[in-house]
Amino acid sequence: MIELHPHGIAHGGEAVARKDGKAHFVAGAMPGEVVTGTVIEDKGSWARVALVDVLESAPERRQPPCIHADLCGGCQWQFAGESIQRSWKRATVISQLQHLGRVDKPVVHETVSTGSDFAYRNRMDFHVVDGKPALYRSRSNDLVPLSECLLLAAPIREVFDNLGDLTGITRLILRAGINTDTMVALIEGEVPDDIESWGLPVVHLVNETFRTVAGDPNLSEVVDGVRFEIPAEEFFQNNTAGAEVLVSLVRAILEVGDDETMLDGYCGVGLFGATVGRDAARVVGVESSPRAAKYARRNLTASGVEHNIKTGSFSRDIESLDEYWDVAVVDPPRKGLGEKGVQTVTSAMPRVIAYVSCDPASFARDTKLLSEYGYEFVEATPVDMFPQTYHVEVVGRFDRMPLGDEEAE
Repeated sequence: MIELHPHGIAHGGEAVARKDGKAHFVAGAMPGEVVTGTVIEDKGSWARVALVDVLESAPERRQPPCIHADLCGGCQWQFAGESIQRSWKRATVISQLQHLGRVDKPVVHETVSTGSDFAYRNRMDFHVVDGKPALYRSRSNDLVPLSECLLLAAPIREVFDNLGDLTGITRLILRAGINTDTMVALIEGEVPDDIESWGLPVVHLVNETFRTVAGDPNLSEVVDGVRFEIPAEEFFQNNTAGAEVLVSLVRAILEVGDDETMLDGYCGVGLFGATVGRDAARVVGVESSPRAAKYARRNLTASGVEHNIKTGSFSRDIESLDEYWDVAVVDPPRKGLGEKGVQTVTSAMPRVIAYVSCDPASFARDTKLLSEYGYEFVEATPVDMFPQTYHVEVVGRFDRMPLGDEEAE
């Protein structure tokens, strides 16, 4: 048993304390507290500690609202008030930009709330154990059966509360269009005999093949006044109010002119192209999923946007578009753009890039790469898309640095 005095929050959500020159990471602790714990992993230069007791608690500490909070890994920070959670997220973005992005004094705005700190998720992916929806225990392969989940948006919560015995199902995904009253469930494993009683469309996934077993699985959502048709299995932002915030921030960064072409990299079903892209003369986009790209074309057409959406790899296939873009928005997967992605987005020398990231570390690494390709980090805004967790969305602005002849002018 050791006593620790945490002084900060590490990327990944754990409190960090130094003892005898070694960093100790403690899940469930807060900076400013005095805690005790036991070392469960020792890597020499650092150690991971299981929290045993809080001897002196921080004023922002609270009793977690969810009965599963101590076991379920779906949330990591329910023990802390939302205002301190948001300050930790901003601090994480700043730290990553300083250490990985090599930005001396990064301009990082206060973390933006998306409105609801609970009941915000329009999608939730569960495993099933003992006939109940389940999520993994933190840093474990053990599944925790759940009788409630406070993160679920109201339509999903209602379905969740009335599912009954799920024995035979191995995986369950519940999705809802918050502004459209559409819903769909995706299941793997056996199809229950009472599937019609669920009262919503159900899609059965077998060996990567989807088969509708109940209802009409057409999911839709409205963001920024645009209606999006979304395939049941394809990605869309899991927080609808958060998607509105992202669109607003990207629009403010790009300030697209009606004579400009906008690149929508990793465009998905067209969230930014069909919203911010309405201000542009034309939108060009790249999406690796053929089905998502098909729906992106459909959604952009419906919103009146002239477009050219390419199915393929952002870094490999964009040249086949044979297009130029004046401004760009990219929303890459967690691993970020990487050097090939940075080469791609900067190849047309857009005047400004809006970078939407779900991982501060990869965002910071790409910040350094973008500077090497002539793009200066201007500012970033953390968005609290996932309250009660350490996850944070970041929207950053990068401006093209003046070229030699531009400086002369």
